[in-house]
Amino acid sequence: MIYEALSCLTSEMNDYLKLKLSATEDKIVLSGLVNPDGSMAVQGENKVLLTLVNLEKETATRKTTIPNKATDMNINMYVLFSAYFGSSNYAEALRFLSFVVGFLQQKNVFTRTNTPRLDKNIQKLIVEMESLTSERLNNLWGTLGAKYIPSVLYKVRMLTYDEAVLREFRPEITGVGVNEPS
Repeated sequence: MIYEALSCLTSEMNDYLKLKLSATEDKIVLSGLVNPDGSMAVQGENKVLLTLVNLEKETATRKTTIPNKATDMNINMYVLFSAYFGSSNYAEALRFLSFVVGFLQQKNVFTRTNTPRLDKNIQKLIVEMESLTSERLNNLWGTLGAKYIPSVLYKVRMLTYDEAVLREFRPEITGVGVNEPS
């Protein structure tokens, strides 16, 4: 469910940027920021990384009680959009971050009606910008183990987590290669 929600957001934003900028390549990448060894997790530069940084249980919802059945749990996801552009391309990083904010300002609710690619098990996603104090921002980047780059944090609300609809993700096989002896 988490992957489906975030990959949908990534695809929607890439479609928006391709239309807005007449671009051909994806600029938004669903990825962590750094590998365990401290190196950047994404090859190349000039991308906006969408990174899940936290999950929390939504406590403001009503609970339904069904005997002998665990109730669904609503969770909120905190996602960080980080503009990973080269140092000589700082202005472009800010430009792309502005596109992210603009897109999520004009479309902050995702339903199957306005987002046909939204997984059928997800009713709605509500996206809200989060404000961080300098101290919280410093703690976030320190926890991530990365140097600060231009970024914005969003809360994605109310993903209903139901274990019954979880499924294994298997990447699509795009080709079969055979290594011939040389």
